[in-house]
Amino acid sequence: MSTAHPHRPLTAIFWMLVTGFCFIVVTALVKYMGPRLPAAEAAFLRYAIGLVFLLPALGALRAAPLTRRHYAMFATRGFFHALGVILWFFAMTRIPIAEVTAMNYLAPIYVSIGAALFLGERLAARRIVAVILGLLGAVIILRPGFREISMGHLAMLLAAVVFAGSYLLAKLLADEVKPAVVVGMLSIFVTLGLAPFAIPVWITPTWEEIVILFGVAVFATGGHYTMTLALAAAPVTVTQPVTFLQLVWATLLGAVMFAEPLDIWVILGGTVILGSVAFITWREAMLKRQITPHAHAPKV
Repeated sequence: MSTAHPHRPLTAIFWMLVTGFCFIVVTALVKYMGPRLPAAEAAFLRYAIGLVFLLPALGALRAAPLTRRHYAMFATRGFFHALGVILWFFAMTRIPIAEVTAMNYLAPIYVSIGAALFLGERLAARRIVAVILGLLGAVIILRPGFREISMGHLAMLLAAVVFAGSYLLAKLLADEVKPAVVVGMLSIFVTLGLAPFAIPVWITPTWEEIVILFGVAVFATGGHYTMTLALAAAPVTVTQPVTFLQLVWATLLGAVMFAEPLDIWVILGGTVILGSVAFITWREAMLKRQITPHAHAPKV
């Protein structure tokens, strides 16, 4: 007898810490590279270089029994994600790292709203309160009327919305297609979706910029892989709170490496947003456990 989903919280926490490190390195590299390259071109190069990691999986992708509807969903998700990545690259070079990281936590809030609007999921009172708290966290970070809201802030707000659209489509696809195929197709269609935006603004990249973007592709791919390992080791109710450390590390990184001032309002707002995300995650895990009480029963 073996357990289908072994619960190893320490292993999960370790892999989430590695995931946070990988994503913080991605953030630092993009920030260090600066805004010389247009955001669309930088995003395109990051994904185009990252396609090399798909080579071992090409056989599985070609063998996957995909329908025309699946390809339409992959293409739509690729467009959403491509737009989100462009906005993220734009914001990353124009506002502090901590603000980008904190506002990125809004995506799961928008996913909850989108699931109620488009997937017919019930938006219970507790989840409504969590959504309101998450949006309140964004207001705390932006403080409209008390500080200037730049194009970088607006870009990050919109990025969270389109990323939420990408995640909703991933949720639909995950019920019909293997996860490895969903991830692989995302890389392909995001690269294709970025190309029309990158070509009109193309600037010849330097070798240093290409090396930096290769590093971004390596650490981003590694972060997604270690996140998968963490989720395989324990439920999201264990791994989700660890993501708060990314905000702490982002704040320290911005202060030490890029001389960005520490902003207590960003920390407070990010904490409120992450708290609401953690609550939504916990509630969904509890509901799923009630619906499938034998989900973790041992295999015979």
